[in-house]
Amino acid sequence: MLLGLFAVTAVATTVVLAEVIGTVFFAITVAYVIYPVRQWLVDHGRGRRVAAAVATLAAFLAGLAAVVPIGAALYVRRREFLSFVRDLPPELTVSVFGFEYVVSVTENVAQVQSVMTSLAVDTAAAAPVLALKATLFVFLVYGLLLRPHDIRVAVLELVPVTYRDVTLDFHERVRSTLNAIYVLQAATAFATFLIAYVVFAALGYDSALVLAVLAGVLQFVPVIGPSVVVLGLAAYHLVLGDTGAAIIVTALGLVLIGFLPDAIVRPRLASMTADMPVSLYFIGFIGGVLTVGVVGFIAGPLVVALFVEAAQQLTEEVDTKPVTDD
Repeated sequence: MLLGLFAVTAVATTVVLAEVIGTVFFAITVAYVIYPVRQWLVDHGRGRRVAAAVATLAAFLAGLAAVVPIGAALYVRRREFLSFVRDLPPELTVSVFGFEYVVSVTENVAQVQSVMTSLAVDTAAAAPVLALKATLFVFLVYGLLLRPHDIRVAVLELVPVTYRDVTLDFHERVRSTLNAIYVLQAATAFATFLIAYVVFAALGYDSALVLAVLAGVLQFVPVIGPSVVVLGLAAYHLVLGDTGAAIIVTALGLVLIGFLPDAIVRPRLASMTADMPVSLYFIGFIGGVLTVGVVGFIAGPLVVALFVEAAQQLTEEVDTKPVTDD
């Protein structure tokens, strides 16, 4: 009876709070990742309220640091972008392996303008809702960090003693996966941004900052990564007939921007991450984004990681059972 009541109230809660489920999920994952900061402050003599507040502020500022540079860079370079769009010819002819393709620039620009206008209107209309969700995010992260041990005890009390070690294994898998998504990817993205800015500025691009920000953001997209920016610039130079510039930006970009951050940052932070193949991470990322939207870039890889952990637990359990002729 109690189990049935729990299931009914869980479904009712999910339905009523559907609009903020994504915010709650993000807050829980951020609290997971930021917990070591809170614990470090407590270990160095800070009270739990101060430690939770400082850790929450750090998480909030980190989120702003990931979003503000993109908007600021686009705002600063808005006139150059508009000037570039106005100077584009009505059509572009692209030659590939002896075949010529005519691309209608006017139609594509009109579609992009329509999408951007609609996005701007929707964002302005959703501003009050976004503010409420940001407030909820801050309060929830603070609440989770204020008494994390009480939450741990409450969760473990729901699990039979025999399976608490399994629960803790899942906890470690979640922690390592979230560190891989947040900490490792963020560190790699920041390194990509710095290297990309130096490379693009050295090559003489006026929008080096915007291009570097895009390269850093795309570092969160597995497999594809910042190489899209490099190849896009190369294609732009090929369209203009500047083959030499296309070769230079491709060679330097793929090595210094596409490869170097992964070679420098990832090995040093590899011990913090989950042991999950890149292919599975890519499936989780793409599948999560396509299925549940923005929250999927966290939820997708996390679900795949939990599936891998469940498979490993099942394999270990089966291996401990002797096989008989019966």
